[in-house]
Amino acid sequence: MISVLAIGSLVASMLGGPIVIPMDPPTEPPDAQIVIDVITINGSGCPAGTAAVAVAPDNTAFTVTYSDYLAQVGVGARPTDSRKNCQLALQVHVPEGFTYAILQADYRGYGYLASGATAVSRANYYFQGSSPTTYKNHSFSGPLDDSWQTTDTSELTSVSYAPCGEMRFLNINTELRVNLGTSNPATTTSFMTMDSTDGGISTIYHFAWKECDES
Repeated sequence: MISVLAIGSLVASMLGGPIVIPMDPPTEPPDAQIVIDVITINGSGCPAGTAAVAVAPDNTAFTVTYSDYLAQVGVGARPTDSRKNCQLALQVHVPEGFTYAILQADYRGYGYLASGATAVSRANYYFQGSSPTTYKNHSFSGPLDDSWQTTDTSELTSVSYAPCGEMRFLNINTELRVNLGTSNPATTTSFMTMDSTDGGISTIYHFAWKECDES
């Protein structure tokens, strides 16, 4: 793992009027299998047909797998290739009596950065109807020729949950940027991927579950 950054209250401002449960740990996931519908998917990093969403059998997490998420600079790259992004709007069908938050997000990919080149992986998360949260950035510097992983986490004491009984889309925005820096664009190519042609590399979003107060 290259880096693990604590976000603090990652989803604390995800949504106006969230349920904030300060010290109570999450409950076990619901037994009924969770279903997630992809409402919209847009961005240069996820052209149509290149991203898939799957829920873990135990309802603890869901994955997003990309097959064409590549940012690059240098030999053979176009100016627009240096930045790629993806915007997902997901509808999480939650069983009656439960609500959820995103407790942790794990991002993975591969990077090749020439000496002097730099890159940034960034993401934010928010529920429909709220203002986007601040992007959390993870920086990389060349020389690099290896798999990479970053993790965004939310503190249990400040995690916020979607309102009980309401359907709000979960919006996830991700971005990869690669910069030439002091590397030579005429002789080198630098790139960062968040893709996987064989499904072996996925971003993973971990749920925190709560039972709703029926009173």
